Amino acid sequence: MAEKMLTLTGNAATAWGVRLSRPKVIAAYPITPQTTIVEYIAEFIANGELDAKYIKVESEHSALAACIAAENTGVRTFTATSSHGLALMHEMLHWAVGARLPIVIVNANRAMGPPWSIWADHLDSISQRDTGWMQSYAENNQEILDNMIISYKVSEDRDVMLPSMVAEDAFYLTHTVERVMIPDQDLVDEYLPPYEPEYYLDVNRPMGFGSLVMPDNYFEFRYKIQKAMDDAREKIRRAVKEFREIFGREYFGLVEEYKTEGADHVLVGMGTLVSTAREAVNQLRSEGEKVGLVKVRYYRPFPFEEFRDIAQRVSSIGIMERVMTFGYHGPLYNDIAGALHPTDTHPYMKNYFVGIGGRDITVRDIKAIYWNLKKSCERKDAREIEYVNLAGPGAMPVEKEAVEKKEVVQ
Repeated sequence: MAEKMLTLTGNAATAWGVRLSRPKVIAAYPITPQTTIVEYIAEFIANGELDAKYIKVESEHSALAACIAAENTGVRTFTATSSHGLALMHEMLHWAVGARLPIVIVNANRAMGPPWSIWADHLDSISQRDTGWMQSYAENNQEILDNMIISYKVSEDRDVMLPSMVAEDAFYLTHTVERVMIPDQDLVDEYLPPYEPEYYLDVNRPMGFGSLVMPDNYFEFRYKIQKAMDDAREKIRRAVKEFREIFGREYFGLVEEYKTEGADHVLVGMGTLVSTAREAVNQLRSEGEKVGLVKVRYYRPFPFEEFRDIAQRVSSIGIMERVMTFGYHGPLYNDIAGALHPTDTHPYMKNYFVGIGGRDITVRDIKAIYWNLKKSCERKDAREIEYVNLAGPGAMPVEKEAVEKKEVVQ
């Protein structure tokens, strides 16, 4: 198959990323808005375009259990889920990590109920941040496809052997069509060779898997997982560099900086809100504002080194989060603050909750966030958290500059 361009939804791009990665077992269970992923893959298998076993299971818990069982036999696997389906997988998420199985799944980021919602929110995947899965967040459909291939590459590295979760925002990506470059299968095979694990179920070489261990050993197992997650940072950087050399598309490791050179203030975000923020930054730059943007591509492993470097160059950081975890600050804010705490560099930081439950995030919203951040930094405002576009009391106050520039959040 030669390289070609197709117009695809994010779910179709996911299916193409799976097809190109050549897994041998697909576990399928439907949930909105990821259902069409496994439907597209079923078509590939039925048409003889993907050589894989397709297993229809009775729940998301069973879907991941099937992947775990198959991966233990030494084959590459895949499944997809969303929201409460991912929550139902929780026990198996821990199992996959402890068993050091490099499974790759896609999660269509969807709000948790009740009240019921099928729209974009990061609470489902962020709730699994401490399971030990690597997590990447896609901005567009091309990045979804490419992240699939890169995730298998990193997960299956002998120094990593951890599962990966590729996240895509519900409907903004899952059901929206974009032009996507489909790479040549021969080049993908060069980049991602067949999966050949060191240990797997083999009747001719019996050994124990997932056995009981005593306290004298358990700590060491957990430490090795942490060490693998730490090692994964450099593996991701190398995998992305190799991807660029082979396919010509450039990604920037764990984070991507946009117009941060000379910036006094930077905004930080994950997923599709980054595209809107780019346009806002472009407009603000044209107005003479020294503002930049940082896109978090990988939330796990967390890019602490990159944020320590960025913090040395800016006066303030505004962290935009499409998730509420009901602690104090949001999870992305807490991780950035934790990364900076041991250093001597502490720019002003402020947390912005935006787009919760799929609420639209506009360029005007992002620009209002910037003006709020800039003024808050100047006066060292003690108000650390803002709720953008919240109806009623508690909403982010609109800055005078935003009003004058007609950028009021309605």
